[in-house]
Amino acid sequence: MSTSTEAGLPEEREKPPIQLDVKVESPQACLREVIVTIPEGEVQRYLREAYDELVPEAQVPGFRSGRAPRKLVEKQFKDRVSDQVKGSLLMDSLSQVTDDQDFSAIGEPDFDYDSIKIPDSGDFKFQFQIEVRPEFETPDWKGIELTKPVEEIGDPEIDESLDRVLSRYASMEATDEPAKLGDKLLITGEFSQDGKTLSEMDEEGVTLEARLSFSDAVCENFGELMEGVKEGEVRKGKAKIADGASDESLRGTEIDASFRVVEVLKRENPELTPSFLEELGDFEDEQELRSFVRDSLERQADYRTQQALRRNVVEALAGGADFDLPESLVQRQTLRELERKVLELRRSGFDEDNIRRFVNASKQNAQVSTEAALREHFILEQIAEEEAIDADEADYEVEIDLIAQQSDVPARRVRARLEKQGQMDALRNQIVERKVIEKIVEVAKVTDEKVENKSGDENSEFAVYHSVLAAKEEAAIPEAKYEDNTPAGAEKEKQADKN
Repeated sequence: MSTSTEAGLPEEREKPPIQLDVKVESPQACLREVIVTIPEGEVQRYLREAYDELVPEAQVPGFRSGRAPRKLVEKQFKDRVSDQVKGSLLMDSLSQVTDDQDFSAIGEPDFDYDSIKIPDSGDFKFQFQIEVRPEFETPDWKGIELTKPVEEIGDPEIDESLDRVLSRYASMEATDEPAKLGDKLLITGEFSQDGKTLSEMDEEGVTLEARLSFSDAVCENFGELMEGVKEGEVRKGKAKIADGASDESLRGTEIDASFRVVEVLKRENPELTPSFLEELGDFEDEQELRSFVRDSLERQADYRTQQALRRNVVEALAGGADFDLPESLVQRQTLRELERKVLELRRSGFDEDNIRRFVNASKQNAQVSTEAALREHFILEQIAEEEAIDADEADYEVEIDLIAQQSDVPARRVRARLEKQGQMDALRNQIVERKVIEKIVEVAKVTDEKVENKSGDENSEFAVYHSVLAAKEEAAIPEAKYEDNTPAGAEKEKQADKN
């Protein structure tokens, strides 16, 4: 007698597990090769159940619907049913294997579906590779010795940062005067080797700084090369290809770089009038604006401190967590890791100039930086699991509010965009890893070390998103204008981005 639910409908019987044999090999710490053998009897069970569902509805020429002999139905629909059963067996067995095995998958099973066939007789065998979290002994993290860099934010740092904020709203005026460091240039570029053009850069607005960085190269003496240039002039120099560039044959080499100046522009920052302060972010006076800038700088300093502590922690623990990372995992995670870091930088109050510099530096050495970030993540995530550390809703609200504070966008809209872009998981990782670092620091032997603020050195480089080795630049990072650290309410057109 069949059982029924309260609604009077037949209760769906739970599908019995598949009887199967599984062999697992570990060629690398983060990779498993799995061979699955499903007995012939289980294959026949799946085939029988598939035909049981098909026969009562099968339409065969010469017979009324559902009245054709079973053997005729099996013959006519063999290929279709076999492919259907193959899909069911693979889906059910893969789910069962990943649930039963002691590894923690971090990727999808890798196999060639079309090459797998249901045999006419005998056992059904297939194999796949799957990326997993590495297995290692958790290093002893309690009581380690750490050095904590401490930065002091003073008026000089605030003045410099405020000047950068105001430069986004400065009036730009073309001039015939020679360019000086700090001026804006509208330039085009051509990159070549042995007379062969590698790429051309369309008109790009840049600030004349000591260095100019690209996605896969850097012009180290850009300031020296371009200082004194006038509109219409062409200056030729060199760009050094990054060690992590896609073309291995060009890594570390110098190529020819030619820059044509379309315009030289002098900037004049706006006066801090009451009307401008209101438009900029509804600030009552200059002091309130300076307080906003100080808060952003303190968050940036805190970010640098946390990153330094993170590096110290991982360096102290890495010796007990030695494992190799598959190249495929590193390649797949490169963009994801870059997006995560950009999100963290925006949360920490960095402006778009800083973020461009970070993105270019990361892309120039993508594999090494991604490997380091993954290694750190696995170590910190394992400690988080053992210590039952996780992110709760209050943590998400704090992070989202910090991002929302930087623009005139409600926190709910920030959350909606993060969810749409699939970045809530990245936000969760940031929260958990930060909590783990804080827990380790709580019980560590920490020595404070005062460091000089290096923002001036960082700002001696201007970054543009252009790959000198490709005619078309790759997408750099997802746009998220609401995450800029421009003061809330500042909707003026950012002339400095292009002028």
